[in-house]
Amino acid sequence: MPEDPKNSLNETNKKALQFIEDVTNNADEVQKRVLNEILSRNANAEYLRRHGLNGHTDYQTFKEVMPVVTYEDLQPDIDRIANGDSSPILCSQPISEFLTSSGTSGGERKLMPTIEEELKRRSLLYSLLMPVMNQFVPGLDKGKGMYFLFIKSEAMTPGGLVARPVLTSYYKSSYFKDRPYDPYTNYTSPNETILCPDSYQSMYSQMLCGLCQNNEVLRVGAVFASGFIRAIRFLEKHWPLLCHDIRTGTIDPQITNPSARESVMKILKPNPSLADFIEAECSRESWKGIITRIWPNTKYVDVIVTGTMSQYIPTLNFYSNCLPLVCTMYASSECYFGLNLSPLSKPSEVSYTLIPTMAYFEFLPVNRKNGVTNSRSEPTSLNPNEHHELVDLVDVKLGQEYELVITTYAGLYRYRVGDILRVAGFKNKAPQFNFICRKNVVLSVDSDKTDEVELQNAVKNAANHLLPFDASIIEYTSYADTSTIPGHYVLYWEVGLSSATAIPPSVFEDCCLTIEESLNSVYRQGRVSDKSIGSLEIKIVESGTFDKLMDYALSNGASINQYKAPRCVKYTPIIELLNSRVVSNYFSPKCPKWVPGHKQWCMHQEPKKES
Repeated sequence: MPEDPKNSLNETNKKALQFIEDVTNNADEVQKRVLNEILSRNANAEYLRRHGLNGHTDYQTFKEVMPVVTYEDLQPDIDRIANGDSSPILCSQPISEFLTSSGTSGGERKLMPTIEEELKRRSLLYSLLMPVMNQFVPGLDKGKGMYFLFIKSEAMTPGGLVARPVLTSYYKSSYFKDRPYDPYTNYTSPNETILCPDSYQSMYSQMLCGLCQNNEVLRVGAVFASGFIRAIRFLEKHWPLLCHDIRTGTIDPQITNPSARESVMKILKPNPSLADFIEAECSRESWKGIITRIWPNTKYVDVIVTGTMSQYIPTLNFYSNCLPLVCTMYASSECYFGLNLSPLSKPSEVSYTLIPTMAYFEFLPVNRKNGVTNSRSEPTSLNPNEHHELVDLVDVKLGQEYELVITTYAGLYRYRVGDILRVAGFKNKAPQFNFICRKNVVLSVDSDKTDEVELQNAVKNAANHLLPFDASIIEYTSYADTSTIPGHYVLYWEVGLSSATAIPPSVFEDCCLTIEESLNSVYRQGRVSDKSIGSLEIKIVESGTFDKLMDYALSNGASINQYKAPRCVKYTPIIELLNSRVVSNYFSPKCPKWVPGHKQWCMHQEPKKES
């Protein structure tokens, strides 16, 4: 007799929750086993032999001889692999591809080596999400999730390995494309719409499918909060076209990708009453609560709203009528880390439980002064004494902040991820962490990350446009403005003039573009290809504005001896002060240059499918 699907689902959920109990109860033993496995498997890797591990697999020897490193330390080895050296440099197993990080090195995306089995490890973490969620919001198997998921461009390294973002890798894998039916991964978007390489066609097709199945939707989301808001903005702009398609049962001719068209046509049927309903809702003056109005059975919004994404919370609350904002997991290109075991907690209280089987975790204590975790003089690698400061997963202290350091199956050893975490509590013997920030990042509106040094260099390049007018930048600061969709960078400049010659607006526009051209490839891709970042804006402020800014800081307790103008501002009263003194503003006149792929690589071309 066939098994009852409901019983089978309950059994799967129980196994998943029991797995979490087991690995968190035995976190120390699991971590030691993971490190032993990694070192045993990779014992003949050149990198481990080079540092004198000599086949040892115990964690005492590992901690004594292996350095704590950053990407720049590993880059020569990574470049060898990218250029075709297939010997066991970092890892005994073949490197299957590179995952491109949204962090950058030398203005280009970082390349994270990975192996085939990592897909299985990532899939395991995904399989735990909904059993956890179902404890708090039961009945999610009775409907669908409307998620806006996208692939991004790929490059081919000179050695023939694909380099692409981690989610693109996952969506193109058999683990995603050929997944067995699971009510928890039942999405309104057919795979073909997610895998459509044209971002406009992909978004249009996914939105159309989500609207057609509006009453089946129980949860909505995207990876980042910014991505989901972009989808709602897309609806705001294109609802007349979408309503036409729903009313007539036809697809807009701009959607030319045959696979996407075919998959949408299996869902799309003429439905004039639904078209009228959507038209009526979208025509209303206010879009407050538009999510619950069009998708009335939605129980929560599933997006990342921690770190820099927290700036989007007010907008999400507006569109969703304050539905719960759920952050389910914590992951990166380097490694998938853990889960949020209390998914209905407030965004400000979100904590992630690191799953001890994913990698070997260590933690470098950090001491932040005035919210800053870095200095420009900080060494790339730690000295031998500092190596001993690192603590293991089970030894972290409640309330202390740490930088995450990982050792992975794919060949990263004692690698500094750059994430700052604070210990918020414990699940059995495994700590739970609040994500505090990315180290060094001062500006971000989507997956872009701009640090202070990069911003300084970009402003310096732009300032050259002022020299013919005997003008210079006296002081500047910046702000990630997410009140616009997409969000954009704003720079406040106080300009000193040595002559009476007026500076034409076109010069400041050139300054905007020069800054954008000087920023990293992730930023430029967001501007050019993903359309996830708007034009950079420079606001010229009155003379003496930064003196006023200092006065404000001193009146709030800052030390005059230690005060320096902040390179990025987030505090509303400071932004209001700056905006009150703006005399003119300028935007980039066009997009900066961006070419898909790594700067010295050719684009990995797939056969064109568009008609």
